[in-house]
Amino acid sequence: MRFVVYGAGAVGGVVGALLHQSGHEVVLIARGEHLAAIQGHGLRLETPTGASVQQIPAVASPAAVDWRSDDVVLLAVKSDSTGQAVSSLAAVAPASIALVCLQNGVANEPTALRWFEHVYGVCVMAPTGHLEPGVVEAKCSPTPAILDIGRYPGGVDATAEAVATAFAAAGIVSQPRPDIMRWKYRKLMMNLANAVQAVCSRTGGFDELREAILVEGEAALAAAGIEPVSEAEDTERRGDILQGREISGRPRSGGSSWQSLKRRTGVIEADYLNGEIVWLGRRYDVATPANELIRLEATRLAAERGGPGSADPRDLLDRLDGIRRSSPR
Repeated sequence: MRFVVYGAGAVGGVVGALLHQSGHEVVLIARGEHLAAIQGHGLRLETPTGASVQQIPAVASPAAVDWRSDDVVLLAVKSDSTGQAVSSLAAVAPASIALVCLQNGVANEPTALRWFEHVYGVCVMAPTGHLEPGVVEAKCSPTPAILDIGRYPGGVDATAEAVATAFAAAGIVSQPRPDIMRWKYRKLMMNLANAVQAVCSRTGGFDELREAILVEGEAALAAAGIEPVSEAEDTERRGDILQGREISGRPRSGGSSWQSLKRRTGVIEADYLNGEIVWLGRRYDVATPANELIRLEATRLAAERGGPGSADPRDLLDRLDGIRRSSPR
């Protein structure tokens, strides 16, 4: 089994490096300065216990991979890039490959299923970072991540079990789950706060805005008849497995959306996190103004290359109050 990691940023880079370090064959697909750094100097993995440099083959696109029929693709691009990534894979990769969505959100798996038969979802619990070309950070130690996996839309097969075994050999906690999307919907609820963390300063109103977003999320899922695992189940699964620790010489950084703003990438994943709740709200007649507001604010800030923490949450709450008062619902 060879792993082709499509998107060697924070999560993809860390998982790819750990798999390579544990003896698995890995190919990375990356781009720009990050790709150049990996090809020139290797991929540097920084952890709370030290750093290592992995010499991993890296290419710019799926077309540069010498594909095998039993390859496993770990798709680790942001959700806004999934359509383009999967279509580019379908143009050159065998239809028999396993496509594992190592991503937040719940829209990636159905998108991938349009092109590939063997699609898997992973519930990503992996505090990681990528702010510098050629460098990725695993922020927890001794266990860097929990990556439970299941077939999409449901079930467990030999491939899911084999990938979970490979993750475990790399020091990652992983369990095959037949109901993986229920776990991913619970993770989606947690990820609704990503945009708030990225966009807003930690001043008055931060917690109130975040709570409004979460309440809308729960209401939208309920209206759609979607039953994620409970918060208690999620908490029990996490337990004390992930121990966040400082990495020497590295300042603390935020989550993936925060990192997108920090790196001035021009894009952010809010359309597929908060946007998922907005989409459900429109389908099932549930008002989701807080999620729509933070989605718009996040995408605007990203497009303008604004930095994290630029907005005052009180200002957003005032705007939200105005939207609610003017809404017919």
